[in-house]
Amino acid sequence: MHPKRNRPPGPPRHPIFGNLREIRRDTLGFLLSAAREYGDIFSFHFMFYPGLLVNHPDYIRHVLQDNHRAYSKQHFDYAVLKPVLGEGLLTSDGDHWLRQRRLIQPAFHRQRIAVFGEQMVEETENMLRRWNMRYQNGQVVDIAEEMMRLTLTIVGRALFSVELSAHAGTIGPAFTTLNAEIAQLFRSFIPTPLKFRLPRFQHALGELNHTVQAIIDQRRAELARSGEAGDDLLAMLIQVRDEQSREQMTDQQLRDEVVTLLLAGHETTANALSWTWYLLSQHPQAVECLHMELERVLSGRPPCLDDLPALEYSRMLLNEALRLYPPAWVISRKAEQDDEIGGYSIPKGTVVSLSPYTMHRHPAFWDASEAFDPERFSPAHSESRPSYAYFPFGGGPRLCIGRDFALQEAMLILATVAQRYSMDLAPGHPAEPEPLITLRPKYGMNMILHPRGKD
Repeated sequence: MHPKRNRPPGPPRHPIFGNLREIRRDTLGFLLSAAREYGDIFSFHFMFYPGLLVNHPDYIRHVLQDNHRAYSKQHFDYAVLKPVLGEGLLTSDGDHWLRQRRLIQPAFHRQRIAVFGEQMVEETENMLRRWNMRYQNGQVVDIAEEMMRLTLTIVGRALFSVELSAHAGTIGPAFTTLNAEIAQLFRSFIPTPLKFRLPRFQHALGELNHTVQAIIDQRRAELARSGEAGDDLLAMLIQVRDEQSREQMTDQQLRDEVVTLLLAGHETTANALSWTWYLLSQHPQAVECLHMELERVLSGRPPCLDDLPALEYSRMLLNEALRLYPPAWVISRKAEQDDEIGGYSIPKGTVVSLSPYTMHRHPAFWDASEAFDPERFSPAHSESRPSYAYFPFGGGPRLCIGRDFALQEAMLILATVAQRYSMDLAPGHPAEPEPLITLRPKYGMNMILHPRGKD
């Protein structure tokens, strides 16, 4: 039996700041280059905080699934999110997380989210009618902003039975500000607690909290007036009782889950779609394949859920966009007990990071990993690939609760919009990923709209 090795190798570091300078300069580039130079597990330092990044499907499976009980979210990365997300599903852990997951899970059952399909298409068509009135052929539009507005509207209608278009001007900018402030905290040489980051952070958080409370109060009043139970997620959260304790959610718990679902439910899908439109603009052959499939399956009519199994190329295209630009670009856990990964000792307290962005570019599992190729996700090419070589939605018990909702939504939006418009990236516009809480286009995504069938 071979003895366990000590700390994995890693890039040289400053005695005080660790690898913070390199991380600040180019986070994604730093992780990629370190993984390629030091292998499938390497060490780095974020100022005084030592950490590891594991970049092999077996190691990722170990942390997220096989030995998940030995790892928690009780560390710095999630602590800085809690002033915004509170103890919602994304940041909570242990018994509290299990209770909340058990309460929310029924709303994301496959049969239930199937009901949302028609609403997703209707809201997308409402957006297209607005485009027809506002935008001329050849006009430049920030598609990232449009996708954010659309997915926020869909989440409001599908999950909360609330019209959020009136709140988009508050919720969207508030999330953008909070996202940037949290990312700045991660990149700061001297981290400052978020509660002291005034006034932008506090103002944005106050706006968000006020809006979310108004949404909860509105839905609660509607339920009281109607005397009905309500079949949307927010109604269920307001009224549900835990099967064991018979307790209802407190107002703070409601707020935390609504904010978490608003962020996770619209931001990730919007970013995935923004990158999809960008990739299509760079690959005319993929556009041709997409349009051929849509014509064959839909013949110009709006898509519905029954069409999704036949839209095979559309799904492969989205999967490839999620491979290259995974919205959740990094996941982290803290070892709650001594462990071993890849022959290395993992002492209790070690923060272990897992990055879909780097794993999805691992040359041992992805040929020409930087190239765009939807055919990677054909059945023939996918069957022998380890499951955790591709994990845009995490994995194990903490697999994203909204995965099926997001994929269904993205597929329906893609099929609806692509039948009506083609898009080109605006000349000179930089399509640069920015690793904030999610992987956003740093400068938005300015695209030139071309109505299909018109010059």
